[in-house]
Amino acid sequence: MLADALIVVAKDLRIEWRSRVGIDQLVPFALVVLVLFAFALDSQQTVLAEATPGLLWVTILLALVLCVQRIFVTESAPGLTDQLRLSGLDPAGIFLGKALGVFIQLLALEVLTVFGAAILYSTRFGSVGSIALMVCAALVASVGLAAAGALYGALLLGVRGRETLLPLLLLPVVAPVLIGATSAFQAALGTGDVTSVQGWRWVGLLAVFAVAYVTAGIFAFGPLLEDT
Repeated sequence: MLADALIVVAKDLRIEWRSRVGIDQLVPFALVVLVLFAFALDSQQTVLAEATPGLLWVTILLALVLCVQRIFVTESAPGLTDQLRLSGLDPAGIFLGKALGVFIQLLALEVLTVFGAAILYSTRFGSVGSIALMVCAALVASVGLAAAGALYGALLLGVRGRETLLPLLLLPVVAPVLIGATSAFQAALGTGDVTSVQGWRWVGLLAVFAVAYVTAGIFAFGPLLEDT
């Protein structure tokens, strides 16, 4: 299963690197969203500072939709789903490979958005413990988002109008991740009423969601692939 996952993620990332479509779309999209938020709240610096964690994760969620659409675009062509089904790869390995591809892209995007927020929103990072809390929250949240994205990407594979259906179905499912990650970042940045201890509790809750999404994807991806 793990060997098959590495094959799939290597293939997907190689396609993205050669096409540069993901880089040319995701990076400008994330930066434009951050800039728009900065202009919208420019006259309310206090509100902007308080809202920074939420703005960061809203940007990540919107970019997640584009990332999931890109990671499954190669399998949306006629006949390619059948080839994937008949390739002999473990369906769970295919799922993990797809999720890992989304995970890697999300992490890169999160690093970019955090640095962008530091510049545009004058965000100040606290102690080493606060940075560790942010890193752990970002890693665990990205696992949950990537797993949910890969699962729903497979669910809508071959469905007409999947570009509009994906955000309608995916975003409500990952809303708990948005809440947990935002709260953890609030604790790390000291922008809300969430304490550091509560921030780590949110990280634990994010880990529960991540495990649930990954487990559901491992067991459900095979049947979804067969029904596509």
